[in-house]
Amino acid sequence: MRSPSTRDRTRKSRSFGGGTPLVYAIALAVVALTLGPVLYGVLGGFRTNAQIAQNPSGLPGPWVLDNYVNVLTGASFWQYALNSTIIAVLTTAITVVFGVMAAYPLARYQFKGREGLFMVFVVGLLFPATVAIVPLFILITQNLQLGNTWIGVALPQAAFALPVTVVILRPFLAALPKELEEAAQLDGTSRIGFFWRILLPLSGPGMVTVGVLAFVGSWNAYLLPLLLLQSDMKTLPLGVADFSSEHAADTAGVFAFTTLAMIPALVFFLAMQRRIVGGLTGAVKG
Repeated sequence: MRSPSTRDRTRKSRSFGGGTPLVYAIALAVVALTLGPVLYGVLGGFRTNAQIAQNPSGLPGPWVLDNYVNVLTGASFWQYALNSTIIAVLTTAITVVFGVMAAYPLARYQFKGREGLFMVFVVGLLFPATVAIVPLFILITQNLQLGNTWIGVALPQAAFALPVTVVILRPFLAALPKELEEAAQLDGTSRIGFFWRILLPLSGPGMVTVGVLAFVGSWNAYLLPLLLLQSDMKTLPLGVADFSSEHAADTAGVFAFTTLAMIPALVFFLAMQRRIVGGLTGAVKG
């Protein structure tokens, strides 16, 4: 005969082992609302405008590849993709390099005003880019003369990505054993040497996490590129808007262009999601 405590543990394990039909229904509804528009756009790219007009919610029949082929063979799509890629890579590099350099002293050094300085980055999480969009436009285009350039968009995007980068990396770096730093100093390694030779390789998961977040955020950015970029320098989100305006009657073509524009960031995020979870878990444990 099992003891009451054993019965209680069994009942609790069963209660957490699954969910009620209501929970599953809510989960399915959330998944449908999230993936439904995406699947509708993907499938819409394989249809003709006549099929969409005749049956907006139907499946492709027959399947048509012309919409995707027309987008991929157009020079504008690849120009937009090149601009998005370069800006995203620049934003990610600046964010990761300066983010880890800012998080390192906040995590490993003891100095007056350290927590106050860290709170500046925390408050930066609550500061939306839309509030500073007019001063940023004047600063980038008039003072720095970086309007309609890749670096002119990457710099402010990296600045707005720094708060979340520092907030994630600081506990991750602080969790690394201090014995490693003490042993390195006994071997004659300076603090800068410890940072480059030991700390950076060990903080790889956290850096990958903030790098992926910065890359995806830059790829999907719309407001800053809209104000700072023109003509051939536009990114894919702006290209989607321009294509939708120029080909308003070509609904299937717009679906195809939108689908192809979101695939790179989606694939990149899905490929790196395990590293993201690992990096965030390390930060929480720290």
